[in-house]
Amino acid sequence: MTYYLIAGERSGDLHGANLIRAIRQYDDEASCRAYGGEQMEAAGATIVRHYRDMAFMGFWEVAKNLGTIRRIMRECQADLLAHRPDVLILIDYAGFNLRMARFAKKHGIPVFYYISPKVWAWNQRRALTIKANVDRLFTILPFETEFFAKYGYKVDYVGNPLLDALADFRPDPTFRAKLGIGEKPVIALLPGSRRQEITSILPTMLAATRQFPDYQFVIGTVSNLPDTLYDTFLADYPNVVRVSNAAYDVLHIATAALVTSGTATLETALLNVPQIVCYKTTGVTYAIASRLIAVPFISLVNLIADREVVKELIQNDLTPEKVADELRTILPGGPQRDRLFADYADVQKKMGEPGASARAGQRMVEELRKLKG
Repeated sequence: MTYYLIAGERSGDLHGANLIRAIRQYDDEASCRAYGGEQMEAAGATIVRHYRDMAFMGFWEVAKNLGTIRRIMRECQADLLAHRPDVLILIDYAGFNLRMARFAKKHGIPVFYYISPKVWAWNQRRALTIKANVDRLFTILPFETEFFAKYGYKVDYVGNPLLDALADFRPDPTFRAKLGIGEKPVIALLPGSRRQEITSILPTMLAATRQFPDYQFVIGTVSNLPDTLYDTFLADYPNVVRVSNAAYDVLHIATAALVTSGTATLETALLNVPQIVCYKTTGVTYAIASRLIAVPFISLVNLIADREVVKELIQNDLTPEKVADELRTILPGGPQRDRLFADYADVQKKMGEPGASARAGQRMVEELRKLKG
């Protein structure tokens, strides 16, 4: 059967790649075409457009690039109709993918959605849009089943694919030596995978490092952003080491972490590293978002726990002084460190077991065969 996948950011590329491999376990003739990245391509998909062309973050950034987004969407719609796959599989990336779901439904192409848009966070009635246009929704967060049930929509909870990635992770025993960082305790900096995140958040993270001369700071960079972007900020911080595409290895040796809000906050918790969650965007985007957000937290860790487990420093609270103060509380000897480990254990228990990608792939193949009669 033929599968058309759309992922609009780095984490979606990872999960899409694992999903493609799972689908192929149950459909050995699967043919995959995708909007995605290197990881989906390595899994065997034909990549039509790279997700870096689509990774706009925030209301203001989206508004500025609306013409580009609309052009890419028209191209995607034309390509979808030209190839008419057996199913369209959408991966997160709500603004673009919900419109593609509506388009595909209108043209008689079955729609599966893997990793639900965060409709529970704001404009919750978008759940009805999903119900109307998505044939099957495969969710990865435990609280989403109850949320969608309020709208009369039964979803398939398959567990979280991060557990698969972590189960497959094998730490590099020579990682410290490769970085040349000696035996100082490490604090990880994970500033995100989008240009806007780097420019908005990394400078504050770096400024806070000056207050911790006894620690080695290691920044996890990503290859989909140019080295020159990081060079701009790291010029004044020669003692901060950088390493690309190695977030898990960085966290494995880390005593604590500063993490931009997103999937990485949950990865950090599952790897049992105390963290401070950081987030900042443009003033316009924040002003709009703060009026629309319908949940009390922004980090997945706190949302899954349904209470504050990790400290969130958002917008005006994200200052070097506050970052440093909060970081001290979770370093060895800090008053919040042991409590964090106990709370992480509760989050990890709620997350369940690995195998999400395999379960999602199997169910998708089975459901598609039912639809095809």
